[in-house]
Amino acid sequence: MRIALVTDAWHPQINGVVRTLSTVVDELTQLGHDVVTITPDRFRSLPCPGEPEIRLALATPGQVGRRLADARPEAIHIATEGPLGQAARRYCRSRGLAFTSSYHTHFPQYLEMRMGVPRRLTFAVMRRFHAAAARVLVTTDTLADELAAHGITHTVLWPRGVDARAFAPRTDAVAIDGPRPVMVYVGRVAVEKNIGAFLDLDVPGTKVVVGDGPQLAELKQRYPDVVFAGWQSGDDLARWYAAGDVFVFASRTDTYGLVLLEALASGLPVAAYPVPGPADVLGHAPHVACLNDDLATAVRGALELSPADARAFALDYSWTACATRFVEQVEVLDPAVWDGAHASLAARLSAPVTRFIGR
Repeated sequence: MRIALVTDAWHPQINGVVRTLSTVVDELTQLGHDVVTITPDRFRSLPCPGEPEIRLALATPGQVGRRLADARPEAIHIATEGPLGQAARRYCRSRGLAFTSSYHTHFPQYLEMRMGVPRRLTFAVMRRFHAAAARVLVTTDTLADELAAHGITHTVLWPRGVDARAFAPRTDAVAIDGPRPVMVYVGRVAVEKNIGAFLDLDVPGTKVVVGDGPQLAELKQRYPDVVFAGWQSGDDLARWYAAGDVFVFASRTDTYGLVLLEALASGLPVAAYPVPGPADVLGHAPHVACLNDDLATAVRGALELSPADARAFALDYSWTACATRFVEQVEVLDPAVWDGAHASLAARLSAPVTRFIGR
């Protein structure tokens, strides 16, 4: 199948959404599918205020539509709600083209935390965006229930995977200069990740933060005894995971937490709050994770769990299964819809970027 993937989240951005989408593209290719990606690097773009590594594409629906029509995909998936997602949505609605979408990030919560925007306003935008999709792919039942409460009801499950070959216990783990146990966090260093709750814990051992983000400089200044490894990837990232004794996940807003599976595959039991995300993935697995409203209690409990059990749990997840599930959920188009698709649309859909919100 030829599949068009439209996403505002793409390299060189560093986050779980980019890692998920790029890995799924690789898996789909290995399974024999042809994936056409429409991403910010293909257009003029501007840096996102406050997070310059995130580029906002300056693309019109007509420009995105021409790329879709040239590719003639058998299915269209709009992965994000940003400028490219809005442009692709508008084009598809104008042509009566079915598409699927996905909900990766709790923008309503994040915008409220960072800018004070009421959640109900952002959820209204999300509801309008996803209403036109044939299906909305979500990671967990809890997320599906939460979106249903805000009027997004046509959801289907799309769980994540982990590369258990890349993330595994290893003998060449990073040598940590500090007392055991070693408590590791991996992910973006941003206010919504609630990292301060982890770093404020009064527990013995060494705390390690692996990642980059807008809060990094502030946290480095506030917590001089913490090991800040910065951004890591590939084999280097796997060595940092393997250096730990427990993985601490303090976020209360993540929709899944891909790093949970990477940590478990590396042999790290997980300590987290019993909130959506960790509770969905690990709430049924007390032998590999300790979830508690007192994060210090969760850490102490997780340190008593078996690294071998953590590894065994992660082996039940695979990216191949994730990619296969994705293909099962996309909406297949009639090839005839592309005949002359963009001949009359180039002018009609060349509205400026400021009119992207759409109908």
